[in-house]
Amino acid sequence: MIPAEIFLTFILMLTIFLGFELINKVPATLHTPLMSGANAISGITVVGAISLAGTGEQDLANWLGAGAVALASINVVGGYMVTDRMLSMFKKKEG
Repeated sequence: MIPAEIFLTFILMLTIFLGFELINKVPATLHTPLMSGANAISGITVVGAISLAGTGEQDLANWLGAGAVALASINVVGGYMVTDRMLSMFKKKEG
């Protein structure tokens, strides 16, 4: 059986690689719309990090989970702000 640390390290390396490839293959003009998709992925990260941080143990995984919650939450809020600005460009101006 594979130890948990090795499995989680493999998952981390896989997500870093996939994220890099995703961003690298997108033209610069589409980076703002891509923020909406990245926002959804960060939301999934927040849920996973909350489950990791809420184990009740005071170990490294708990602290890393709490840090991941904070960083991914910042990304989610920023993603919503960028998406809102992008959508406001397409609204008709009153007056």
